[in-house]
Amino acid sequence: MATAPRPRTTTRDPEELAHRLTAWLAARLPGAKAVNVTVPASNGMSSETLLFDIEHPEPPLRACALRLTADPAAYTVFPVYDMPRQYRTMRLVAEHTDLPVPRVLWLEEDPGPLGAPFFVMERIEGRVPPDVMPYTYEGNWLHAASDEERDCLEVASTGLLARLHDQVPVREADFLALPGDGSPLRRHVTAQRDYYEWVVDGLSRSPLIESAFDRLDHLWPSDEGEAVLNWGDARIGNVIYDGFDPVAVLDWEMAAQAPREVDLGWTVYLHRFFQDLTVSFGQSGLPDFLRRDRVERRYAELTGHIPRDMDFYTLYAALRHAIVMLRVAYRQAHFGEVAVPADPDTLILHHGSLRAMVQGSYWEGPGVGR
Repeated sequence: MATAPRPRTTTRDPEELAHRLTAWLAARLPGAKAVNVTVPASNGMSSETLLFDIEHPEPPLRACALRLTADPAAYTVFPVYDMPRQYRTMRLVAEHTDLPVPRVLWLEEDPGPLGAPFFVMERIEGRVPPDVMPYTYEGNWLHAASDEERDCLEVASTGLLARLHDQVPVREADFLALPGDGSPLRRHVTAQRDYYEWVVDGLSRSPLIESAFDRLDHLWPSDEGEAVLNWGDARIGNVIYDGFDPVAVLDWEMAAQAPREVDLGWTVYLHRFFQDLTVSFGQSGLPDFLRRDRVERRYAELTGHIPRDMDFYTLYAALRHAIVMLRVAYRQAHFGEVAVPADPDTLILHHGSLRAMVQGSYWEGPGVGR
């Protein structure tokens, strides 16, 4: 799916949204208009984003971005979208860290104006490592960079996680504690099991995903360590860069309290996902970029915390990503874009690497940064 046309993600009309946005904005900033309203080409697979400018003599910000709850008519990726939670998370991170989090301006919880809750934040200019075509592909700006430039980006991006985990007092993030019993990690995994059950409700179950859950139980850490504020979708595709320096950290909808390694495993595996995909299409990709051993070492140097049980956490990342991919594939089937095969595991783009992780062989190959 990272090389095919993007699946349908919404049934909303951008022109109608622009008209309704102008009406909403004028009520909060009399005389203001929303102009140059666009949907970015890299609009996510989950929540929707609108970019617009404020036309007004004295706007709080002129260049804005709007995050809108996913269209419920478009077979949403997640069962719940909590925009106040995201808004509050971004304010918390901005208050307690020096991370470049875009300034949030307004939160609208009433679904009336645009058909769903949303919030507005400042728009930061820069460039993002793309998912389509993946930044690991030849011709992409990050692939074309020098080793030194990519190393600069890797160090700075790992530093984002280190500062987030160290600087936000976890007691201030109580609203991000997941419900249920047990440790933060137990509750995190339970939430993923519940998400999987929601995805496959009335549809074919995935033997591979279920075997991955079983393997997690076998690899469960003996010492889970402290819980910190996790970004949740911790990957360079959710960062805007000026050159090779981060200038905006985006997409906080998966934030939660969890061990540090949940974020680290996601960072490491999501790069591996694109790297493996690139290799499967006959390109070399970026085999020395965001290697697991280097991310672990640099994180330890920055925080004093040595990452542990990373076989568990990278498997958990691949498992979580598989559930999302399965939901996205079922959405494509819902819109008639694909047919559901006899083996639902083949709908998971990285089923081969996930199976290798379940079998314990994935990190044994050459060049994987063990």
